[in-house]
Amino acid sequence: MQIRNELAKNAKTWCGLNKPDMKPEEADAVVFGIPFDGGASYRGGAAEAPEMLRANSFHSTPCTEKLEYYSDFTVFDAGDFPLTMENREEVFKEIQDFVADLVRKGKKFTMVGGDHSVTIPVERGIDDALDEEFGIIHIDAHMDLCDALEGDFLSHGNTEKRALELKNINGYENLYFIGIRSIEPDEFEQYMKYPVQVKTAYDCYKEGIEAVADDCIAKMSKYKKVYITYDIDSLDPAYAAGTGTPQFGGLTSRMALTLFEKLFTNLNVIGFDIVEIAPALDPSLSAMFAGRKLITEGWGYWAKELGKLVRRNL
Repeated sequence: MQIRNELAKNAKTWCGLNKPDMKPEEADAVVFGIPFDGGASYRGGAAEAPEMLRANSFHSTPCTEKLEYYSDFTVFDAGDFPLTMENREEVFKEIQDFVADLVRKGKKFTMVGGDHSVTIPVERGIDDALDEEFGIIHIDAHMDLCDALEGDFLSHGNTEKRALELKNINGYENLYFIGIRSIEPDEFEQYMKYPVQVKTAYDCYKEGIEAVADDCIAKMSKYKKVYITYDIDSLDPAYAAGTGTPQFGGLTSRMALTLFEKLFTNLNVIGFDIVEIAPALDPSLSAMFAGRKLITEGWGYWAKELGKLVRRNL
């Protein structure tokens, strides 16, 4: 069972949008954390991200980068799922059931990780709730297509390999990767053998992020529902140093914001996550602030869908 600590129950959390006395189904969006980094194969620290984001959301406003305001948008913070290696199977199932319930009710949601392994039960929950194919957009420095990583089949390197096992994911065509610039031997074999849809960080630079987004939209628009999983290490370490497995040559902050604008505007994004923020690895908290901005921008696009975005008309 998830735990709602004091920050999750504070109405000032999440830019003052949090409505702790609401029922989840009454809110415009549900947010929850999975503070776990036991699935990381390199540096840890991502378990600290949900609480750090909550603590720093008091100092932000419900405003997009275009100076649009959405203070009437409501969020319910469902708290954290206390996950350990010892209870991983049990809590993964709880998360899966929780997400399935949200999706069946048509509720938009945001998950804050945690290492990238915590996306596995989220995507399983979406799959349980649907009787139709859906698309997954994986924005990351890595494809996470390894069957196992250091003997672990539920690590942060296995996220989309496990997605390929879902009943509503028919194959690689349901997945679209953006920002990739590192590949494991297992992944390279798949990349060479199967029609993996991938735009590397180099492609994003050479082709332009709008062209990359347009290609993604063209491929993913056949799905009525799309999930975005955003690993903060998709950004170049210059913009997000606090992450476990940084890779030089990544996306810029401008690319990330433009990508969100295009994807949220042109696809039905039913949920998204931000993972792999490791606050202790960066005293300036650059990755945390990047994640916070992406969350508030995503919510701004959802607020616009609901007619709750206020902008200046000249």
